[in-house]
Amino acid sequence: MYQRILVPIDGSATSQRGLEEAIKLSKLTGAGLRLVHAADALTFATGFEPYGVYQDQVIPWMREVGNRILKEGESLAHAAGVNVDSVLLEDMALPVADTVIAQAKAWNADLIVIGTHGRRGVGRWLLGSDAEQIARKASVPVLLVRGLEPDVKAESPPAPPATGSPSDS
Repeated sequence: MYQRILVPIDGSATSQRGLEEAIKLSKLTGAGLRLVHAADALTFATGFEPYGVYQDQVIPWMREVGNRILKEGESLAHAAGVNVDSVLLEDMALPVADTVIAQAKAWNADLIVIGTHGRRGVGRWLLGSDAEQIARKASVPVLLVRGLEPDVKAESPPAPPATGSPSDS
């Protein structure tokens, strides 16, 4: 049975449902969990920010948010009595799905459990789906866990810090 379950989380209610399902599986099988958060620089890059701002403010902020998401997930798993560790993935050159798949291979995961919004039609076409790409490309089984309300937009992470200094006003 499953002994190593990889769980990508992003802080949304949907990824929380995936984590909750992974915790249930872990308790049933005795599997260890590895929580991963993939920092997605493309989500926040506009192409207009100078490199210094990006390097000095955006990337550190992404690390801070990612570490907070992972700590919250670890706390939930520990409270359930599940063995868990976590990794912040920062490969800014790869899409999130490819980064998660690479981590699953490197860690020898038996299963990937991920929340999905269940988008269809134009919403899926425009926004894409990391969960779908992971399910298509992964070499291990993938359990997709639907969110409670697939048509409701996922919570957005907090905005990155302002790029200007107080003297710019």
